Amino acid sequence: MRALSVRNVVVLLPRWLHRPHFSPSSPAPPCTSFLPSRTLITNRHLGKVSGFKDRKVLRGSTKATKKQRVPNNVLDDKDLSHILWWKERMDVCKKPSTIQLLKRLEYSNLLGLDCNLRNGSLKEGTLNWEMLQFKSKFPREVLLCRVGDFYEALGIDACILVEYVGLNPFGGLRSDSIPKAGCPVVNLRQTLDDLTNNGFSVCIVEEVQGPTQARSRKGRFISGHAHPGNPYVYGLVGVDHDLDFPEPMPVIGISRSARGYCMILVLETMKTYTIEDGLTEEAVVTKLRTSRYHHLFLHVSLRQNSSGTFRWGEFGEGGLLWGECRSRHVEWFDGNAISEILSKVKELYDLDNEVIFRNKTVHSENRPRSLTLGTATQIGAIPTEGIPSLLKVILPPNCTGLPVLYIRDLLLNPPSYEIGSTIQGICKLMNSVSCSIPEFTCVSSAKLVKLLELRETNHIEFCRIKNILDEILQMHRASELNEILRLLIDPTWVATGLKLDFETLVDGCELASGKICEIIFLDGESDQKFSSFCGFPNEFFEDMESSWKGRVKRIHIDDVFTEVERAAEALYLAVTEDFGPIVSRIKAMSASLGGPKGEILYAREHEAIWFKGKRFTPTVWAGSPGEEQIKQLKPAFDSKGKRVGDEWYTTMKVEDALTRYHEASSKAKARVLEVLRELSTELQSNINIIVFSSMLLVIAKALFSHVSEGRRRKWTFPTLAVSHSFKDVKPLEGYEGMKIVGLVPYWLNIAQGSAVQNTVDMKSLFLLTGPNGGGKSSILRSVCAAALLGICGLMVPAESALIPYFDSIMLHMKSYDSPADEKSSFQVEMSELRTIITGTTKRSLVLIDEICRGT
Repeated sequence: MRALSVRNVVVLLPRWLHRPHFSPSSPAPPCTSFLPSRTLITNRHLGKVSGFKDRKVLRGSTKATKKQRVPNNVLDDKDLSHILWWKERMDVCKKPSTIQLLKRLEYSNLLGLDCNLRNGSLKEGTLNWEMLQFKSKFPREVLLCRVGDFYEALGIDACILVEYVGLNPFGGLRSDSIPKAGCPVVNLRQTLDDLTNNGFSVCIVEEVQGPTQARSRKGRFISGHAHPGNPYVYGLVGVDHDLDFPEPMPVIGISRSARGYCMILVLETMKTYTIEDGLTEEAVVTKLRTSRYHHLFLHVSLRQNSSGTFRWGEFGEGGLLWGECRSRHVEWFDGNAISEILSKVKELYDLDNEVIFRNKTVHSENRPRSLTLGTATQIGAIPTEGIPSLLKVILPPNCTGLPVLYIRDLLLNPPSYEIGSTIQGICKLMNSVSCSIPEFTCVSSAKLVKLLELRETNHIEFCRIKNILDEILQMHRASELNEILRLLIDPTWVATGLKLDFETLVDGCELASGKICEIIFLDGESDQKFSSFCGFPNEFFEDMESSWKGRVKRIHIDDVFTEVERAAEALYLAVTEDFGPIVSRIKAMSASLGGPKGEILYAREHEAIWFKGKRFTPTVWAGSPGEEQIKQLKPAFDSKGKRVGDEWYTTMKVEDALTRYHEASSKAKARVLEVLRELSTELQSNINIIVFSSMLLVIAKALFSHVSEGRRRKWTFPTLAVSHSFKDVKPLEGYEGMKIVGLVPYWLNIAQGSAVQNTVDMKSLFLLTGPNGGGKSSILRSVCAAALLGICGLMVPAESALIPYFDSIMLHMKSYDSPADEKSSFQVEMSELRTIITGTTKRSLVLIDEICRGT
């Protein structure tokens, strides 16, 4: 048996032996996962993972002599690692239909196709072979290939669609065919959302549109990718609806040095990266729990502990981070942390080595430490059961999306004293504004960058960009808002890493807004109405022309615009001359029952204007009006040459006019898309202005919303006192400590009078005592929240406050309470204990009752 096992893995065994992953005494390989993976070796057999050499297929006596179809492809070490990666994901599939498909996989190629099954050929020139070539370029992405009106997936990718998207396999569960699944073209977006929401990246292959020669295969190309937080945008330039663009997910790299932990966050869409150095282990875990990311890389420096071993987390150092990462898929890397992470991002997203990533890190010596995980959860900065949300209190309910994310990041990563003071100055000015304010159009900067970079920005997004730029200019021109705009420059600089002065921002907004205004068709213009004729089914013209009219100004497309108008008029004349007399004849001789029927209709499915009728052919040809036109009628056929039906008719003249109109309309649409793409290219030189402006408006809306809610709750602006240790910052005279008058828990409303106010005057260490349920935890949370809000420049729930600028804020509670349920930790524990002892003796219940009363 042992000899047989060796023969079965003779192709792959030499490649497995040199891999350190299988050596118990060796450190982990450069690429691994904390996820427990089901090994592929069972009883020393490598189950269905094999090379193409020396393979034999035993399918019973009748097929034992069948010639093996052996492709020319041979697995290498890199392909093998990708197949093992997919094998792990196949092992966790649970749906019965998926499990049936898994039995037909052959892990001998990246698609997982068994060449001996029906439609499984990988012969050069076949569609399967072509898809394998695309798959080899992005082996860890699900491949969707356009085939007619469907996007199809084969083998492993088909199993993913069935498991995570809920699609049914093509051909049912027949066991003699390769796994195949797919979705209609109209359902592509939903399919991509389902895949990316489950953590998969997708490579989309499109067909080259246009006529092809008979018996020739359509050309195909990779049109784009969809990643978690990074959607597929190909073709959006030609649509008239918005795309739901999620927040971009960074690629995260974590390393360790003498300064502490270092986290590198890389955003491929923005071509930027941020370095956060000197972090504590808790801060790193907090950031991992509060951010969604695409990939997580760990540097080998994390393994080097005081014991000199490579068993990370075993001896206490890094144990918290190890516990957080063990349930996540990670990859290890070595070398210079920044350069290696950027290199992996370029490889992951198929970027050229010449692509430059901008460092958006803004360093400040006076910046406090990020919140620890315990602090963030105990004050509701991170959603926690039983803890009132701080974000829902400092912002009104109608404030959602990007402004909420900005405030959350501001609380989790408090700003420097200078930025915190600036934010407070902005909020004070906003509190006294009496003029009208802009709508504050909030659009993700990553969305704008990606659409402009890939030249897929449609007219809707251009109008939105213009609104952003015009709102900046509106704030510039309004005297009350001008100073607010100037102060917003610095917080926006910290958020984007772009350093722009006030004049550059204003001039750039005017220039970019002017470019858009010159090209884009704006509201109020009325020189692009749809073609319309009396007695004609004008829905046809609306459907044909709505895909390109009303997008760019007519002056840029006047020649093709005129040609469409002429073609529409020619079509109208052809339909009127060929179909009109027939319709008039039918109306003149119509009968109540069994008479001739006929009318001119729009065949929406076939994008044509045809005559539809029955019993209109005369029994005796007498030369009456309409007979000559009836003789010219011929059956209508669809684009595939199939007759549409027994009641649809057309003429050569009408068909020629339809062809002319469609060609003119297609030419006009192509010209419109060309103009839009040229505008995207032109605006790429103003991309920093657009990114800066969009982020500035997000911050402005967040702060305006906070001030509005704070004023409704009767909160106040604290006085910020700075420590003597801060450089280049003049300390406040008479600074002695923190004093807060009329402090209330942040989750209670002062305006409603339901809160008990407290005065806190702290100059050193305090020991807080009190009975169970007396409010000790509430005081701690209130002081912590007030101090955090104060150093962030926001309003605090008090009558007045003097808050020193702390370099670190930490709240630690060993026991847990539930302020949202108005229960102390003691009451929560007793409630749980009551639940546990339900149904026991009466004496036990009495004892619990006495304990609850404090006796």
